[in-house]
Amino acid sequence: MRKSTIPSLSAQKALQKLGADICSARKRREMTQRRLADGAGVSLPTIRRLENGDEGVSLATLAMVFVVLGEVSRLANLLDVGIDDVGLMLSNQRLPKRVRAVGV
Repeated sequence: MRKSTIPSLSAQKALQKLGADICSARKRREMTQRRLADGAGVSLPTIRRLENGDEGVSLATLAMVFVVLGEVSRLANLLDVGIDDVGLMLSNQRLPKRVRAVGV
C-alpha cells in the first residue's frame, strides 16, 4: 500500500478496518474478488485496494460494493441524524437555560 496522505491515524485505521470488514463480508457470501469487482463495475485491483483500506478508492466504488453485498442501507445510515450521539450532545449543550414568553 502506498504512503497515506491522511494525516489522521484514526482515520487510516478506520479505513483499514472498513476494508477488512468488506473482505470478511465478501467471503461470508462466498463471493470472489472478481465477482465483487464485476458486480460493482470496477477492476479487480480496485477491490484489492478497497479491502486493503486504500484511501484513494472512490465513494462511488464503496457505494457500489455495498449494493453488491446487499448492505446499501447501512451505508446510507452511517451518520443518521437520529443516532448521531455527538451531534445530539452538541445540540443539547447549545439549548438556552430558560425560555421567556413573548408578548407577556
